[in-house]
Amino acid sequence: MMLVLILAAAIWGMGAFMKTPVQARGLMLALLYVAVLFVQFALPSGHPLRESLGGSPGQWLVFGAMVGGILVYRRILGRVRARAQAAEAKREEAEAPAQTGPFSDVELERYARHIVLREVGGTGQKALKNAKVLVVGAGGLGSPILLYLGAAGVGTIGVIDDDVVALSNLQRQIIHSDARSGQPKVFSAEAGIRAVNPHVMVRPYNRRLTADIAPELFADYDLIVDGSDSFSTRDMVNAAAVAARKPLIAGAITQWEGQVTLYDPANDAPCLTCLFPDAPAPGLAPSCAEAGVVGALPGIVGSIMALEVIKEITGAGTTLRGTMLLWDGLDTDARRVKIGRRAGCATCGAV
Repeated sequence: MMLVLILAAAIWGMGAFMKTPVQARGLMLALLYVAVLFVQFALPSGHPLRESLGGSPGQWLVFGAMVGGILVYRRILGRVRARAQAAEAKREEAEAPAQTGPFSDVELERYARHIVLREVGGTGQKALKNAKVLVVGAGGLGSPILLYLGAAGVGTIGVIDDDVVALSNLQRQIIHSDARSGQPKVFSAEAGIRAVNPHVMVRPYNRRLTADIAPELFADYDLIVDGSDSFSTRDMVNAAAVAARKPLIAGAITQWEGQVTLYDPANDAPCLTCLFPDAPAPGLAPSCAEAGVVGALPGIVGSIMALEVIKEITGAGTTLRGTMLLWDGLDTDARRVKIGRRAGCATCGAV
């Protein structure tokens, strides 16, 4: 069998080198398999060629069944994925008219308080309608971010999270409800946003964000907002945002304190690695579950993050690009700290 496998690898490798279509290479391997079975069934037992190929057709039949099963599984999986993509495309097509074209009378009334603002106006509100923002995390920070972006009329809002709503979340994660306990957070968040504003498109991704899927996902959005609660996730989001050259509004909270900034090396602002080149030692950056958090804190910090999104999209005011806002809820104190890029940063040094 080893000889046949080596020959099969050679056929595949030579085909790849010669840029032969995958279907043609697959057909050549299938013909090789048929030839081996022919030898096993046509030649008498004990024949040298038959013995060199294993001596019995049983193992080849089992091998063929295994490969066939894998191919059938991949075919079925491909069809399921294609149906899911078609359903998603149909859904987006149905919702698309609400995201394009002039404002309806209902939308004009809904966004009236924005439109009368000199810094926003109709142009800024149109920019919000055309914007596509991805929010990482539908928890404490994600809740106010998503609600306010939806209420503000951000046309397309993506949210990615693989967690489900738990009772311990409801003390601070205001986008969820007791009735939706046990639901995936992204679908609960979608329901919360649509209850506030049915004129925006919500794209829920019920999965864990990984370094493999981040590049393709980030490429489809104008702005990334990080409301995750672990340094490892923030580090991954930062690296993907830098690679995609997308602005990243990032926040973090613990107990009574929070911080917000806008990472954007493409526009000469630092990235997360510039400020924190090394991951914190174990215990120095505990999660909310470990250290606790006052319920209103993510509302304050998340609202600031949502405001920064609105300012970044509309061009209003001065954003936190190159500045970190530190909030102390226990003493009701806010400080702004200037931050800059680190020369030779491992993540954004080449940007």
